[in-house]
Amino acid sequence: MTETEEVQKDRRTVIMSEIMTPDKVNFYGYIHGGYILQLLDRVAYACAARYSGKNTVTLSVDQVFFKEPIYVGELVIFYANVNFVGSTSMEIGIRVVAENLFTSQSRHTNTCYFTMVAVDEKGKPTKVPSLELRNELEKRRFQAGIIRRENRLKMRKTK
Repeated sequence: MTETEEVQKDRRTVIMSEIMTPDKVNFYGYIHGGYILQLLDRVAYACAARYSGKNTVTLSVDQVFFKEPIYVGELVIFYANVNFVGSTSMEIGIRVVAENLFTSQSRHTNTCYFTMVAVDEKGKPTKVPSLELRNELEKRRFQAGIIRRENRLKMRKTK
């Protein structure tokens, strides 16, 4: 099985990419952060819906740090993965990499975590499949997802 076939078979991951064009710039000439957030939400939806086989909605977004600007002409690649699964929610971790198509230089520009909730046809939360942890990396991601979930629940109680 090729690497592409393995990624397609693994329903817990999604890789999406888009070339950045001049119509997406902010007042400084970099790609607008709001546009990247919109793409991140789409990627998180695709990953969560692919894994769960259900429609999903965004519950929360954690820790979006824009580490480096993204420039016009770069290919932006989004690597999404299901890190944690509750009964109806899923944490999707997304790593963003910007690549210069001419030099092949790539830069890690963002990492963030989306919590997505699976919903039925009436918009009510519905159960999702449990996550089989296959290796140490997946176990670490799952444990980190538990900690982030606990922190989100604490923050929600204090407001």
